[in-house]
Amino acid sequence: MTASIRTWVADPLHPEVRQALERLARAPDVVRLAVMPDVHLAHGVCIGTVTATRRRIYPAAVGGDIGCGVAVVRLGVAASAVDDREAAASILSGLYQRVPFIKHAAGASPDLPAHLPTDGLSSPALGTLARRDGRLQLGTLGRGNHFLELQRDQAGELWLAVHSGSRAMGPAIREHYMRQAEGSGALASLDCESPAGAAYLADVQWARSYAATSRRRMVEQVAALAEELFDARVDWDSFFDCDHNHVAREPHAGEPLWVHRKGALHAADGELGIIPGSMGSPSYHVAGRGLPDALCSSSHGAGRAMSRSEARRRISRTQLLGDIEGVWFDHRLTQRLREEAPAAYKDIGKVMRAQRELTRVVRRLEPVLVHKGA
Repeated sequence: MTASIRTWVADPLHPEVRQALERLARAPDVVRLAVMPDVHLAHGVCIGTVTATRRRIYPAAVGGDIGCGVAVVRLGVAASAVDDREAAASILSGLYQRVPFIKHAAGASPDLPAHLPTDGLSSPALGTLARRDGRLQLGTLGRGNHFLELQRDQAGELWLAVHSGSRAMGPAIREHYMRQAEGSGALASLDCESPAGAAYLADVQWARSYAATSRRRMVEQVAALAEELFDARVDWDSFFDCDHNHVAREPHAGEPLWVHRKGALHAADGELGIIPGSMGSPSYHVAGRGLPDALCSSSHGAGRAMSRSEARRRISRTQLLGDIEGVWFDHRLTQRLREEAPAAYKDIGKVMRAQRELTRVVRRLEPVLVHKGA
């Protein structure tokens, strides 16, 4: 039996994306698929896909960066505070000290908080990894498409956005359970009521909590920096956080389903979410519309238009600099950041128009300063 596939797309699906979706629709126990406008190829299951099952759990339909998401807060200072080169340089210098890309320096890593007990993980090996890499990477950004941005809203106020996930822990959890899953290849799955299935679901919740805690720590570090440099008055009531790689039990059309989101937001009616663009394009704060046909979901961003290797071949240093003119960033990374250039991503405007049924825009923000690893 093949699951139903509903799509909200800005452009015709690439043939390889369509093939991957059709393969997923034929997988055991998959009953519904919702395809978001930022959909693009990834191993096993495309990013931008929402997969619903009754009993089977698919780790590939969540992905490795479990709990990856975005946190935002209004910094309580005008965006004009970072209009000049000296101010931008001060921020970037401070960010290198306070928000590492990979891990904290020896002796500087925080302890894991009490709500993230390492003995709460199902495997001793995962617990050991949490005590080592998990502790060293808590509050670190990561590389690739992860970023920290200062953004200007339409009233000229400065906001912070932090996009990061579960760092080493998420991929380790995925690989641990893929070795126990039934079936072959990327679409191997777990029975939700089996010991392995129950353990995976518990470890997913641990990773989501870890990722959210890590983002909050980074937000607090940047907020303290803004207070020091600009006498900012951070509006903590404006803080919110959402993640876009998870699996959860949800009721849909009167039936409890396991809803896997890989690069997709939960967008229940009125639920706040963050949909970032690229280094040179707007981001959006949105409220979900709770569309049942979309499994109450929306896109998680613009979505890649080029693979990383293709972007490195096609996008020049000059093009990147032109596309993000007016946005502060560390120019020493220009060559390596070509794979994150705006041209490597879909047009965020088209993505937002394609999902008018799924979300409504609360706030549009423009990038002012980007801190990103390469």
